[in-house]
Amino acid sequence: MDREEPVIVSLSVFALRSDLFALHSVLATISQGYGVASGKSSDSRFPDGTLTLQLPHFEKRGLDLRPYYRGTLNLTLRHDSFLLGEPDYRFDLIKWSPLVPPENFSFYSCRVLWINKSVDALVYWPHPSTKPEFHQESNVLEILAPAIDGITYGDQVYLEAEPHTLSFHPI
Repeated sequence: MDREEPVIVSLSVFALRSDLFALHSVLATISQGYGVASGKSSDSRFPDGTLTLQLPHFEKRGLDLRPYYRGTLNLTLRHDSFLLGEPDYRFDLIKWSPLVPPENFSFYSCRVLWINKSVDALVYWPHPSTKPEFHQESNVLEILAPAIDGITYGDQVYLEAEPHTLSFHPI
């Protein structure tokens, strides 16, 4: 009886870690900000808002914010903290006004979900180390998004992002 050579079968099994590719999501509440970005505040230095003055500087460096509303959605995270990761855009020492020193800015891709609407958005992060005034609470993120009809203070939204960009952690 002839013996057959043994056949060696190699089976390679691997699984993709879903947490590396899944979006992180957190529940947040729309809260009232200072109104300086939009020009709704009584700050006479920026009657049209700080964003109107900053936009040309960002656009010159490759970030077109014209599709976004000229104000920020201030999202308060009630039970979570956040960790900023790799920004999609970073601009250093932007001298956008003769009235304030140059500032550093970073922008992080995200998505805002409210009722049945989902919009692509950006976390707008004027670096606290160079921001002279109007500092946010540590649980507030400022978001640039297209106008969302009907959204108002107190509404709850979901904010989601890729974990390498922005991650959320229970407090």
